[in-house]
Amino acid sequence: MSETHAIPEYHDESGYYEIRLKGQLNDRWAEWLGEITITLEEDGNTLLTCLVIDQAALHGLLKRVRDLSIPLLSVNFVRPDQARTQEEER
Repeated sequence: MSETHAIPEYHDESGYYEIRLKGQLNDRWAEWLGEITITLEEDGNTLLTCLVIDQAALHGLLKRVRDLSIPLLSVNFVRPDQARTQEEER
């Protein structure tokens, strides 16, 4: 049986994402990953925070993360007021 689904109306696909990785990345990876904030967490993991313009950009970023060969722990969409940005890190 095939189901049909309505195509959703256009919506803004941009947003902040937090990507948590097992282990720690140092700041030298920031340039390779693009405009991203790298936060080293107390539990030994790394939190990447970035503004993603659309789903294609998110998949591109996840491909780069995959290429690091570091286990991916989570990917979460966050509201802009909850995101840790580069400005806050300074």
